[in-house]
Amino acid sequence: MSATATIVLIIVILLVLGAIAFALPALRRRRLQQTFGPEYDRVVADTGNRTEAERELQERTKRHAQLELTPLTAEARAKYSAAWEEVQIRFVDSPKEAVETADELVTRLITDRGYPTGDYDEHLANLSVEHAATLEHYRNAHEISLRSKNDEAGTEDLRQALVHYRALFADLLGEDPVAGAGTVPAPRTTTEDTTTSTTTTDRSVTGTPAPEPGVAPSRPDATSR
Repeated sequence: MSATATIVLIIVILLVLGAIAFALPALRRRRLQQTFGPEYDRVVADTGNRTEAERELQERTKRHAQLELTPLTAEARAKYSAAWEEVQIRFVDSPKEAVETADELVTRLITDRGYPTGDYDEHLANLSVEHAATLEHYRNAHEISLRSKNDEAGTEDLRQALVHYRALFADLLGEDPVAGAGTVPAPRTTTEDTTTSTTTTDRSVTGTPAPEPGVAPSRPDATSR
């Protein structure tokens, strides 16, 4: 091979390598964006550095690949569905306690699916790989739950928390926990509630709140089964 041909070949190889080096980050970024959806933008915003954010998301993907996740049996799904229905029934008389139970139930389901036991932030990171679409629901529910513990959340906030918890719960369960889902039942109103919350009273009386996705309607009698 002549010197000129050798030089041309080297130039071609360098151009190909350069094109690959340029394309790989773009392909990796597109793959991460497809996997994590809005979580990708959130992590970029939180870190303030796209390269660092993508490194964090890649680490999440690697850790997730090492997990031994298992689908729930039909019996386990039925038990969880029944437990969730009880949470919604309880909400009518005890909204705050129902939200606390919903948080515990979601945490138990996360563990039973095979995710490692950890704190809230660890759960977020682990769930983000396969459940990024409902991760914002988890954040909103957790935030309201924390405010509720400090008595800073009203009944409508608690109702929204239950809606958010249910979205993640259904995603983890693989099906809607209660057939014929409609809205979260409104809590019972007291005389004080009637004078301070017209919205809650109207919802309880009419029974026709705006539909919420993935949440079952209230029962006429919360104590009947």
